[in-house]
Amino acid sequence: MRPDPRPASRPQVVAHRGASEERAEHTLGAYVAALDAGADALECDVRLTADGHLVCVHDRNVRRTASRRGVVSTMELAELAELDFASWKNPWADLDDEAPERDEEHDRVLTLRKLCEVAADYDRRIELAIETKHPTRYSGLVEKRVVEVLRDFGWDRAGTPARVMSFSFTALQRVERLAPDVPLVMLMERAQYWPALRRVIGKDWLVGPGVEELEDHPWLGPRIARAGHDMHVWTVNSRDHLDLCLELGVKAVITDRPAYVLDQLGA
Repeated sequence: MRPDPRPASRPQVVAHRGASEERAEHTLGAYVAALDAGADALECDVRLTADGHLVCVHDRNVRRTASRRGVVSTMELAELAELDFASWKNPWADLDDEAPERDEEHDRVLTLRKLCEVAADYDRRIELAIETKHPTRYSGLVEKRVVEVLRDFGWDRAGTPARVMSFSFTALQRVERLAPDVPLVMLMERAQYWPALRRVIGKDWLVGPGVEELEDHPWLGPRIARAGHDMHVWTVNSRDHLDLCLELGVKAVITDRPAYVLDQLGA
């Protein structure tokens, strides 16, 4: 495993769905842009297709990002591969004579396996934060497939550059049973869930609160820290939110704007 070149004095900068402010989320183009900007890690959401492939798609259906009807879990990879997942981000690009020529590979559906290959082949250590989406018709099969992909890369062992995140406690328990050495992040969208969660999550689990919850509930961050859990916070896109994370000693900031955040950190 490559060592992490990031100074311990700053949080890890995680590209949320890639450099998703400037490029279409979850496309190879968005992740390449994030890597070019210097992101330390890449975040993705994964869903399982009808023929058993893990693809990087946030929504249950593809209407928002591919401009057509279709539920990911009922579609095969070949069907998804025919769709354009990038044009929605800049629908007038074809009218811009000065726009760079599009690379179709950068605009199509991205599989988790391909994203792992990109990270593994990069010339510095790149970490992956993989979020499994629930509820889904495939239930625990999603986590099983994620662990299978990680195992293929040798990333199910201690020192892995990958971690698995979810808002589902049950989903993270599945990963813990299948691959005990893979770090887990308990995502949390409501501050009031913390008193219950702190009683059940593993002592070495990471906690992923939303930055607005930390801002609106000043007690939350210190309580998570006092309970002994490092924080990976989403989605940090402004200087004020970054400052809050720095004050709280957050270990990773998940952002749509990796280049901006790295610039603000002087990296």
